[in-house]
Parts: sequence; C-alpha cells; structure tokens
Amino acid sequence: MHFKDKVIWITGASSGIGEELAVQLARQEAKLIVTARNLERLLKVQEKCLVNTSFCKIVQADLSDEQMAENAVGNALQQFGNIDIVILNAGVTQRSLAIETNITVYKQLMGINFFAPLIITQKLLPYFKQQQSGHIVAISSVAGLMGFPLRSGYAASKHALMGYFETLQTEKPVKGLKITIVSPGRINTDISLAALTKDGAAHQQKDKGQLNGIPVNICAAKILTAIKKNKKHIIIARGEYLLWMVKFFFPNLYYKIANKKGLEQQ
Repeated sequence: MHFKDKVIWITGASSGIGEELAVQLARQEAKLIVTARNLERLLKVQEKCLVNTSFCKIVQADLSDEQMAENAVGNALQQFGNIDIVILNAGVTQRSLAIETNITVYKQLMGINFFAPLIITQKLLPYFKQQQSGHIVAISSVAGLMGFPLRSGYAASKHALMGYFETLQTEKPVKGLKITIVSPGRINTDISLAALTKDGAAHQQKDKGQLNGIPVNICAAKILTAIKKNKKHIIIARGEYLLWMVKFFFPNLYYKIANKKGLEQQ
C-alpha cells in the first residue's frame, strides 16, 4: 500500500472531501493528522479512521486566523515528528452576486481559501528543505480556472491559490518536493450549506448541482491516485470540464452559458 506508515496531514478534515480522504487513507494504514475548527466532528472522523489505522491525531484550529494557522504547523509536526504529505483542503465557497457582496465576505474567502494554505506552505517549506522531501496537495477548484456567477470571491481565492502553487512548481524551491494541484468541479458534499452569502451568513441550502455531483468517494480516490502518480494538476469534473473546454475554444459561447446556468441558481 503506497500510503502505509506515511505521515499525512489533512486540513478541512471534518467533512466532505477531507473526511473521505482521511477514511480512505486510514484503510491504507497511513499515520494521519486531521485539522478543522469543529472538534466534535473531528472526533467522529478520528473514530472512523481508528477502525483501520492505529494513528490518527487531531490538531484543532480555525485556519482563517493567521496565528492559529501558523501554530497549527508546529502542532502538526509535533504529532509524529515529521510530515510526508500535507493535503490543503480547508475551504469555504460562496453564493452571492459580486455587486451585492460585502468586502468582509471577500476577506473571509481569501483568508481561508488562499492565505491559510499559503501560511502553512511557507512555514513547511524550510522543514521540507531540511528533509529534502515532501508532497503538498492543494485542493483548488474549477473555479480557479474560470469565473462563474455567484462565486466572485471564491473564484478569486482559487485563482490566487492556483497561481501561487503553479509558481512553486516552476521555481522548484526544495529538492525532492512534489506539488499536486487538484481542481474539483461539483462534488456531492455539503459544502454549499456553509457557503457565504452577501453579508457572510451561511447559504444553508444544498444546491442541485451538489446533489448531482461526483460521489465524494470517487473524488477522493482520484486525488489519491494523482498523489501516487505525482501529477502536477488534475481536474475532477463532469459538465464543468466541458464548460472549461468551451471557454478555451469558444470563449464567447462560454460567457453566454456561464451567465445563463449560473444565474439560474438565484
């Protein structure tokens, strides 16, 4: 088993893709560190994982807080003394028109989706340099490849994430460091329930697109395969992938489709 005994830190591990990654990695007997704000949910994930692995540690943190994000790195390293793979999965999405969205919502979106993984990576790079190995997995989104209605701040944060990690891939800052960027489309998780609306309140609805999204277990399995194969970038999507191709070859048509389909969600 490829991940057996590897120390893997997963942020945003209390639900959705992060939780499923933890469960699947536990089956491969990885040594896990799981992080999220919600301790109660983390304890449930830990319980699931300990059925298949002897090692699943919790590092509770609100990664939208810069100091807590920095402290989480040290706390994660203390659990087993090293980290082989970090999966930067913590994130929040959005459901609001740009013209109506409060600036504080944009700051929240950038804080958790961009600055948190940035801070963690910057803190880990010297460690990976000393270790001369490591694998960073950045969970971005197809929204990091193209804009879409009601997601202006989310798309901006994921575009920033994509730009940062693509640049690291070109710079090759650490010998032996691997970086994989993952761009999921709609995955059947509860992510839209916590989506930020124009004033920062939770959306509290599961979108039709999420209900019909790719099953989360399939998404997680594809991510793990990409890690094993050291892929630079993968897209896990159905219709969103086709829309991305339309954007590339027929940009004018893309804007018409995105406008119509996106605003149907209002």
